[in-house]
Amino acid sequence: MLTNSSRHPRLVYALVGLCAVATLGAGYQAIAQWRDDRMPPPGQLVDVGGHRLHLLCAGSGTPTVVLESGLGETSAYWAWISTAIARTTRVCAYDRAGRGWSEAAGAPQDGLAVADDLHALLASAHVPAPVVLVGHSSGAAYVRIFAGRYPEQVAGAVLLDGQPAEAFEKLPDYPGFYRSYRRVTLFLPALARLGIGRLVYHHDFDQLPAGSREAERRHYSSTRMYQSMRDEFAALPATLRQAHAAESFGDRPLVVVSASRDAQRGWLQAQDEMAALSAHSSHRIVPSTHLDLVMDQAASRASIEAIGEVVRAVRCGRPDATASAGTRSARGDF
Repeated sequence: MLTNSSRHPRLVYALVGLCAVATLGAGYQAIAQWRDDRMPPPGQLVDVGGHRLHLLCAGSGTPTVVLESGLGETSAYWAWISTAIARTTRVCAYDRAGRGWSEAAGAPQDGLAVADDLHALLASAHVPAPVVLVGHSSGAAYVRIFAGRYPEQVAGAVLLDGQPAEAFEKLPDYPGFYRSYRRVTLFLPALARLGIGRLVYHHDFDQLPAGSREAERRHYSSTRMYQSMRDEFAALPATLRQAHAAESFGDRPLVVVSASRDAQRGWLQAQDEMAALSAHSSHRIVPSTHLDLVMDQAASRASIEAIGEVVRAVRCGRPDATASAGTRSARGDF
C-alpha cells in the first residue's frame, strides 16, 4: 500500500514528465510550423480590405465556377473536382479567412462577413460575374447567403450534401452534436500548439492527389487552422439563420447532390427541401459519404457531373436544362 510520502514523489515525476512532453511537443510544433509557413501558396493572395485571401484559379471559359468549402476545410480538398472542371471552364477555389493560405480577419466571421469577403475577392481578382457557386456541407449556407446578398453575381448553384439552414430545428440529433463538438473546439487550438494535430493527421487525406494531400496535412497541423475552426463553429448558428433568411435562387439552375451513406436522421428530407429553393432544380441521391463527394476520386464524379450540368444550363441560357424542381435520382454511376 502506498503511503502519502510515496505518492508525492510519483506525482511530481508524472507532472515533470508531462511538462517535458508538452515542451518537446510545443518546440517541435514551432519548428515544423515555421518550415510550413515558408511554403509559397499555389495561388495568389488578394487584398479584400484588411486581410488577404488565397485564390487559386485554373482553366478558361465562362461561367466561372467558384468552390465554397465546408466548415473547417481549405481549397486543397477540391483537387479532384477543380482539375476536372478546369477542362471545360474557369474554376476558382479559395480559402476563407484564417485557414489554408489566407490571412485571418480582424474578428470572427459569420455568413454575412464571409459573403462580403468573397464579393470583394471576386471583384479584386477580376473574376467575371455571374458565377456558378458550388457549396459543400456548411459551404451551402455561405452560397445561399451570397446568392441572396449579391443575386446579380450568381448564375446558378450546386449544393453538395449541403448543411440545411434549419439544421437545429429539423435534424433531431444535430443540437446535441453541436453542443458537444462546440466544447471540443474550445480545446483544439491549445492541443495544436503541442503538435497534436500534426501527429493525428500525419497519415490522413490519402485519397487526395499528392500535392493536395500534403497541403491538407500542413493546414491541419497549424494552430491557426483550429482557431479558425473554433470561431467558425461558434458563428455557425448565426450563419444558418442568415442562410434561412436569404432569398431563394429564383429560376436560376440548381442541382442538389446528397450522400445517402451514413446520413443522419432527417438529412435527406432536408436535402429535398433545398432543391425547392429554385424553380429549375434537380436532386440526386448518390451512395456515397459526405466527404467522399469531394475528396474521393470516384465518388466526386457525381459532383463533377452536377457542376457540368449547371454550367451547360447557364451557357445555353435555359434554366430548364436541369430537371424540374423536386426531381430525384438515385444514380451513382455518373
